[in-house]
Amino acid sequence: MGVEPACPVLLLFLAGIIIWVVEAEVHYYDFVLAEKNFTRLCKTKSMLVVNGQFPGPTIYVHKGDTVFVNVHNHGDSGLTVHWHGVKQPRNPWSDGSAYITQCPIEPGHNFTYEVVFSEEEGTLWWHANSDWTRNTVHGAIVIYPPHGFSYPFPTPAGEQILILGTWFTYDVNKVIKEILRTGKDVPVSDAYIINGQPGDFCACSKEMAYRWQVDYGKTYLIRLVNALMNEEFFFAIAGHDLIVVGIDGSYLKPFTTSYVMLSNGQTMDVLVKTNRSPGRYYMAGRQYYTDNLFFTGYDKTNASAILEYRGKYDRLSSPFFPEKLPSYTDYDSATQFRKRLKSLASKEHPIDVPRNVTTQMYITASMDKIVHNFSAYMDYTLLSSLNNISWVNPSTDVLQAYYRNLSGFYTLDFPDEPPYYFDFVADLRDDSTHPLKGTKVKVLEYGEEVEIVFQSTNLLNASDEHSMYIHGHKFYVLGEGYGNFNSTRDTETYNLVDPPYLSTASLPVKGWLTIRFKANNPGVWAMHCQEGRHLIWGMNTVLIVKNGSNPETSIRTPPPNMPSCASYPSIHKALEVSAE
Repeated sequence: MGVEPACPVLLLFLAGIIIWVVEAEVHYYDFVLAEKNFTRLCKTKSMLVVNGQFPGPTIYVHKGDTVFVNVHNHGDSGLTVHWHGVKQPRNPWSDGSAYITQCPIEPGHNFTYEVVFSEEEGTLWWHANSDWTRNTVHGAIVIYPPHGFSYPFPTPAGEQILILGTWFTYDVNKVIKEILRTGKDVPVSDAYIINGQPGDFCACSKEMAYRWQVDYGKTYLIRLVNALMNEEFFFAIAGHDLIVVGIDGSYLKPFTTSYVMLSNGQTMDVLVKTNRSPGRYYMAGRQYYTDNLFFTGYDKTNASAILEYRGKYDRLSSPFFPEKLPSYTDYDSATQFRKRLKSLASKEHPIDVPRNVTTQMYITASMDKIVHNFSAYMDYTLLSSLNNISWVNPSTDVLQAYYRNLSGFYTLDFPDEPPYYFDFVADLRDDSTHPLKGTKVKVLEYGEEVEIVFQSTNLLNASDEHSMYIHGHKFYVLGEGYGNFNSTRDTETYNLVDPPYLSTASLPVKGWLTIRFKANNPGVWAMHCQEGRHLIWGMNTVLIVKNGSNPETSIRTPPPNMPSCASYPSIHKALEVSAE
């Protein structure tokens, strides 16, 4: 990895008219994806990883830096890599959304991403973005304050990255390919892991639990990443309070808690003070389960790692386990935790909640199924949808088609509201809405201020918590609640003063979530549920933000050697003609 200076970044804060110049840097990484054997839970399997590591390498930058990552695909199927929570101003070409901003990097090929860090500060992550390859292809991104500036809290004595993940004892990607063909349900994981290890409570794992050594009397920064495939996750450290200071690359008003809850795909920065009796303490997590309570076969693994004080004490006794780690179905603990998330809202870290909304959308998130009536029997295919539309990937990426003005790959009619209104959260065992499969997008003018109310439905009696994520933009979470959204009553509860500024947020089970953002990043951007099972079934759409009035508010020109859709040669010809 090499580092060289780039052009200075100019920062201006109107409060006090303070101007300073920060030297941004350019960093270079090579990501080589290849199969490697790993043994967990008494079984060995081969899996795709980056640079032979699991989790993959961490990217370290300062706010304002740019990173070039050359991804070499030595695997056996195409994939992309996405930089989760990174805005990528005017640069959708390097967003890494399969069939939305690029076609997959085919085996034996490579592609260089340009990742631009503009407003982010804290912890984010990167991951593969094709089917379920992100289960093993992922890693953390650490974004320090600009050179010469510090955290909005006392500088910690050290820091630790903890990546929460999902483990299968077999090649789950092969299973997912079959599921995509048949439309059946996805498998339950065999264990949850912390930094690649299940921990002391799983078979053949006790000696391999991840350990973090600390000194007494210090304050440390923990960077948490929820890289699980489908689940929200509770996390706690035995005997130690956690001070939450950041989320999704933005700072929060600090608050102290005995546990945290991370939405799927979310990242969190927390401080921990090592002020307990020197000893060994479990850092543990478990799934926050919100799906059908009649199903009890979900993964109940307690993933664990060990915080270990340096010094002399009895190391033969078992570590302490966190007494206040919430139970799997503790809705109240999850809800109360999210209510405490508030933006820092300081002079150095101002917020700008949109107040002049020009586009309002009401979007239902549903589990669905399509029934097939064959001559000898009936069968069904599971789907998920937004506003009754289940996303279908086009044969080339939407960005190329939009940029080259190619027709026939998508339509501009994603609806602003659902086609049917009913009691969305009632016990609805059947699906009478008949979802449509399509490639429908929503077009926004540059600079529009957008409000979206997401509404969870209980179709098929399968309401679940959804982690809603928007590429290319962060948004303010104004409010959430259980039940059907009420535009009179619920708007009165909105937080317009210091709402959290997120890229991923939980839509409560049988509930609603309201967000606002300014569409000031021209390009093609996915909006979807981050959970793997819902995403592959179609809980996805695309926001196209049109160019502004000048080059500085318009999409950049595409880089050379964008991956092509190898399976569709006729499309390549169309792209070549349109580029001439």
